Amino acid sequence: MNVSDLMSTAVKSCGMGDSLERAAQIMWESDCGIVPVVDDDGRVVGMITDRDICMAAYTRGQALWQIPVPDAMARQVHGVSEDDPLEVAEGLMRRVRVRRVPVLDGGGRLKGILSMNDLARQAHRSGRKSNGLSGDSIAQTLAAICEPHVAPGANGARGKAVRASA
Repeated sequence: MNVSDLMSTAVKSCGMGDSLERAAQIMWESDCGIVPVVDDDGRVVGMITDRDICMAAYTRGQALWQIPVPDAMARQVHGVSEDDPLEVAEGLMRRVRVRRVPVLDGGGRLKGILSMNDLARQAHRSGRKSNGLSGDSIAQTLAAICEPHVAPGANGARGKAVRASA
């Protein structure tokens, strides 16, 4: 089974000139927690999450309409292709510790989103170890994603959050 079999294709994106208010509006209207950020050519150049928006508003003390998306987005994009097997996508999610990955064409343009929710539902529907997905594998990936991100040298304190990508 490939990424194209499970990915969501009705994905909204925002642009580099948009504000966090616009990104939040897209999330509200689309009932999602992540929005890909695209350049003028439609290539994905970043990802912004609901948490990114909240933390930017909190740390800056500004209204969402005052903060540009590029100031809060993750610039390192880890994507998959429609033709990638689900195991490849799950392995990427585990390795870079993200819950959702953009599905990109050869030119880096957005084709869809694949989420841990998509993988978990498929593993549950298919039963044990179908198409390379198992409940145990999904649980291990989710556990890896949920590990706390603590900055080195935090001297036992929680430290500053460090993100690999959206």
